Amino acid sequence: MGRYRPPVARSAPYITPEGARALREELHQLWKVERPVVTAAVHEAAKNGDRSENGDYIYGKKRLREIDRRVRYLSKRLDELTIVDRQPENRDKIYFGAWVTLEDAQENQHRFRLVGADEIDPAQHKISIDSPLGRQLLGKCLNDEISLAIKGTAALWLISEICYTPRAGNREKPAVD
Repeated sequence: MGRYRPPVARSAPYITPEGARALREELHQLWKVERPVVTAAVHEAAKNGDRSENGDYIYGKKRLREIDRRVRYLSKRLDELTIVDRQPENRDKIYFGAWVTLEDAQENQHRFRLVGADEIDPAQHKISIDSPLGRQLLGKCLNDEISLAIKGTAALWLISEICYTPRAGNREKPAVD
């Protein structure tokens, strides 16, 4: 059996200004702060002689490869991303960057923000526009209903709020008009 894997579908090339800032900060941290420290540690470990059994040297080289791989990825990814820093003209529909409040059948409210693949964070209720829920929400209006299969059962949700600025409880800054 071969090791062939079909290509993964490309994610949407969009990112919020906050997400782009976070990726740039990570790139800076890895390249300007962490890599020089690891390089110095590898250099010192190499001076100790036999490298085949030198744990500091082996771990340091491995960490350098990880850092370099992530730096290459971030550099390429930042070049191909489109920063969405404006709110849409029609704020009655759901587009990228929207905060959406959904109400389920038991009238429980769930709030999500539609973001790019590089910003997904379930703890902060950020979901990808490429996810099944994200794809269903795009283009919908207030009071529209969506149906999504969860654990084999179709769940019906009502869109009860659409906004493009975070609530006071959220830590993010609002997008610039």
